[in-house]
Amino acid sequence: MDDKIFYTYLLLTENNTYYCGYTDNITKRYKKHIDGCGAKYTRANKPVKIAYLESFKTKSDAMKEERRIKKLTRIAKEHLVENFSKLLPNLYNLAQEITLSVY
Repeated sequence: MDDKIFYTYLLLTENNTYYCGYTDNITKRYKKHIDGCGAKYTRANKPVKIAYLESFKTKSDAMKEERRIKKLTRIAKEHLVENFSKLLPNLYNLAQEITLSVY
């Protein structure tokens, strides 16, 4: 049985914009974004933190959530971010640890 975890994440950039993606290794992927080796968008808009993080058992589910989040309005994305610590406290703590460990 494969216990791999997939993540959908939302990064807040230095330009106060959001970038959404998915990965199976959130620490490694976030570091790539910070180092300028991630997505083209984050090379031009440097991330400052993982603003939202959700885990899934399948890559397909993570990709579906990524598509759903990308379609949200900015206000809806902000709502996700504002409620992140209350709704998913363990993932919120993980996101904070990863963000701090990269800097």
